[in-house]
Amino acid sequence: MDKHPLGNRDLIRAINRSAALNTIKTYGPISRAEIARFTRLSAATISGITAELIDDDLIFEKETGDSNGGRRPILLALNPRGGYVVGLKLLENQVVGVLTDLEATVLANHTQPLDDHFLEAAIDTLSAVVEALVRQCGVAQKQLMGVGLGLAGIIDAPHGQLRYSPTFGWRNVPIGDLLRERVQTPVHVGNDVDTLTLAEKWFGKGQGLDNFLTVTIGRGVGLGIVVNGQIYSGFKGGAGEFGHIVIDPAGPQCACGNRGCLETYVSDPALLRRAKEAVARGDLPDTVQSLNSLLQQVQEGNPVALAIFSQAGQVLGRSIANLINIFSPQQIIVSGEGIRAGDLIFDPMRATIAQHVMPGLAEDTEIEVDIWNDDAWARGAASLVLQELFSSPIHRNTARTPI
Repeated sequence: MDKHPLGNRDLIRAINRSAALNTIKTYGPISRAEIARFTRLSAATISGITAELIDDDLIFEKETGDSNGGRRPILLALNPRGGYVVGLKLLENQVVGVLTDLEATVLANHTQPLDDHFLEAAIDTLSAVVEALVRQCGVAQKQLMGVGLGLAGIIDAPHGQLRYSPTFGWRNVPIGDLLRERVQTPVHVGNDVDTLTLAEKWFGKGQGLDNFLTVTIGRGVGLGIVVNGQIYSGFKGGAGEFGHIVIDPAGPQCACGNRGCLETYVSDPALLRRAKEAVARGDLPDTVQSLNSLLQQVQEGNPVALAIFSQAGQVLGRSIANLINIFSPQQIIVSGEGIRAGDLIFDPMRATIAQHVMPGLAEDTEIEVDIWNDDAWARGAASLVLQELFSSPIHRNTARTPI
């Protein structure tokens, strides 16, 4: 019989190392004595771990701290340039990539068109973006700690397996292994909204929160879930398909095959569909062919254009109210390309949430709208690799062999 994992000396040391590194990341610059106090590890243990982390170039002795009468303590800080990570977002017609340091600061970005939807072509493009970023920044192979890949769909993250991609129609593809063979470095794969949520947890608005949700709006509607400090992906990665809760079974046809999904009311394509219907009725001018032109109509005082955004915000608000009633999160972060509509959606969303949340829950949940930029998805994917560095080994998505 195998020994209990908690009795494994290497595992215990890895857990202690993770605790020390996370303490330095969170509270640094910090003295060794303070690290020992935060982690409840002995001074000797911390001395050994920090020496190892310095040798690995992950931390460095930064400056001396204030003295209480004795020798001034040496403070330790995370070395952001102790390693580098590439994050990739696979989109329908392009690959967006970033290279970040250990604090997820974007140092370079690169976007490359995706010419077709064949799997081999996608792997070629993904690996080409990695090579371009590494070459652009002059990063040596040993300095590259890994590649994170985010894409829409159902992802079995521990095994790097894409179970289903609604964008490409791929099923049961070992996309992590395929890319790893090409780039010769560890590859971690995740659902794109989960990766964005991970970035919020480690480096964004979710820092220090044990229970929060990330809702993304844009091409679709997604949900990232953090429960008790951990990303919840469900059985084999199927959790978080918030965009496919059914609002009205007799509603518009959804790309998933069902009718009346949330995405058919709130996503960018849904807003454009309603705009085109209004153009056909003569309620909007035929110049409205994009979201920007629809937003322009609102600025010019068109009530029909305003109603399209307002109704989408109300539907989104009712749906988020249901999430609050189910999860009772500390915070809900709303992000994605769709936030450019701003208060046209968020004012009716907030008002509707207040109407439909159980009494006592609304005031416990903070609604945050996160600033969006084009690198956000890829930066989130990079966090898949950083998670492996910073998270405790007992919480990592390590692959499991079936019993």
